[in-house]
Amino acid sequence: ASRVVVASRNYADFASEATFEIKKCDLHRLEEGPSTTAVMTREEGLHYYKTMQTIRRMELKSDQLYKQKIIRGFCHLYDGQEACCVGLEVAIKPTDHVITAYRVHGFTYARGVPVREILAELTGRKGGCVKGKGGSMHMYTKNFYGGNGIVGAQVPLGAGIALACKYFGKNEVCLTLYGDGAANQGQIFETYNMAALWKLPCVFICENNRYGMGTSVERAAASTDYYKRGDFIPGLRVDGMDVLCVREAAKFAAEYCRAGKGPILMELQTYRYHGHSMSDPGISYRTREEIQEVRSKSDPITLLKDRMVNNNLASIEELKEIDVAVRKEIEEAAQFATTDPEPPLEELGNHIYCNEPPFEVRGPNQWIRYKSVS
Repeated sequence: ASRVVVASRNYADFASEATFEIKKCDLHRLEEGPSTTAVMTREEGLHYYKTMQTIRRMELKSDQLYKQKIIRGFCHLYDGQEACCVGLEVAIKPTDHVITAYRVHGFTYARGVPVREILAELTGRKGGCVKGKGGSMHMYTKNFYGGNGIVGAQVPLGAGIALACKYFGKNEVCLTLYGDGAANQGQIFETYNMAALWKLPCVFICENNRYGMGTSVERAAASTDYYKRGDFIPGLRVDGMDVLCVREAAKFAAEYCRAGKGPILMELQTYRYHGHSMSDPGISYRTREEIQEVRSKSDPITLLKDRMVNNNLASIEELKEIDVAVRKEIEEAAQFATTDPEPPLEELGNHIYCNEPPFEVRGPNQWIRYKSVS
């Protein structure tokens, strides 16, 4: 009870909002870009901090569960890149659409899926957000289309979603994400062309974390100016380690698309702390010192924390309380994800088609039949 009294007494001592100078975006085929100042309220700051800290702790717990062999198969972690998914999500509407590649856990949480459902999906349990059938790469929720394992293949799909938005006359946009490792795929350039011709409300977003698997961008691309890759499509290069930079750029890009001007391209300069996947130690093609330098100078959570404390939007003690609550939530979610039952074998054939009458599916041999239910 005393803690509640102290919190309520101190609440009036904090500023309700603060204005920050943020890094200017590099522009391509644009006369004006996003604002170089950003207003953040105390409430927004606390929300961003809790969301990013939850994603960070969730990914660290996933690392632990993978090393214990409770999570199996492919697993690509998002720690270090939290400012990207959080900044993008807070800049758009719940009715807007998002599709991304296989580093998907952060986006799934930002779109509203609880941690326990994400971790249960990673462990292949019935309570997972895709009932244990999707795993690390394939997570979905309303207006969120995954999680796609084929490199770059989600980009044409994103353009298709944007085409549907335009076709049905909805004032919605689709954020279509891919990594620097996928940026040289031919299907991406074909999609740019179609999106520009049809003026689709699509924000193409390259999350440039500097390495495609174990290959640095300099070794993989003749031009690392990914924001210019659309050529005839306008582009922005954004500091992807700053949640406010990402937020302002995403607001600008979404408004551009909603105005009927067609697609726009964003490059988010970011960094992953883990290797490409859990099978990659991440230190054969980069040094531990490089990772530590990014952590010490550009960590998105530390940057936000310092801004909030230095501008009297929150106290260190208050943020520590959030950290404790987040750790507790993650531990409870992990407990659920390791005790929830696996889906029954009878559900193996379910959800092949949407809104179709039930039909039989052959099982592991010709004598076993399962019923597929939509």
